[in-house]
Amino acid sequence: MKNPVLPTFVTAPDGVRLAVYEWGTPTGPELLLIHGNAQCHLCWAPQIDSGLAEEFRIVAVDLRGHGASDKPSTPESYQGPSVWAKDLAAVMAAKSLRRPLLVGWSMGGRIIRQYLMNFGDAAIAGINFVGSLVIEEPESRAPSGAGLHPRAGQPLYEQIAGAIAFLDRCYAIKPNETDFRVAIGYNLLVPFAVQDAVGGWKTDPADTIPALQQVTVPVLISHGRRDAVILPRAAERAATYMPHAELSWYETCGHSPFQEDAARFNTELAAFARRVFGPS
Repeated sequence: MKNPVLPTFVTAPDGVRLAVYEWGTPTGPELLLIHGNAQCHLCWAPQIDSGLAEEFRIVAVDLRGHGASDKPSTPESYQGPSVWAKDLAAVMAAKSLRRPLLVGWSMGGRIIRQYLMNFGDAAIAGINFVGSLVIEEPESRAPSGAGLHPRAGQPLYEQIAGAIAFLDRCYAIKPNETDFRVAIGYNLLVPFAVQDAVGGWKTDPADTIPALQQVTVPVLISHGRRDAVILPRAAERAATYMPHAELSWYETCGHSPFQEDAARFNTELAAFARRVFGPS
């Protein structure tokens, strides 16, 4: 990352401190970036270090259990119908975000979905789901994507090897060695017990679908055709219940199109954001 910054901390309703970071134009339209499981804000370096920062106010959060945020040890801190939604709401309020565009990768998209289920879309301007299992149907998980995360109780070697194997499966177009090493580092910042707890968070599709059908803000769904974690079917299924959504397929990319083809992703995100926010 070319422009690392120190976080400010936002306290969630249950007392967990969330690390929040900001770049870009303070008065610009707002993008709130929400990473996936076992990641952190650093995964968004291709967006933070791009021309997006010249036009938009970019805010990114380390989710609870990740990065520089607090890492409570109880499963209840990661499971349930509202914990992640309340975290997002707390960040939006503390940063005085005025109807931001939410960008969620992988689990970040599931967190946006939980936000919609709890608060609706009145306080946001739009949504970009990226490689996300928005509707948690088993048929939308790649066979190689099941059980990839390392688990508590494994020998340490197997935990480390599992973390590296999971990260490797996130890419059809591999990152350079420096970026991959950094990603391994922030993946291993997440305690394995936390990864177990996050893995126990489930949402019934029957509860998800009505919330998606109520979405009125613009939606962009970005997905890699070669995703080895979440199948393209997941994007198609989400679009079924948000028929106004735009689908953007990355034919040569895997689970991380925002990194694998960052130039195209940034161009599409900027164009989508301009449509969402309208003339400045």
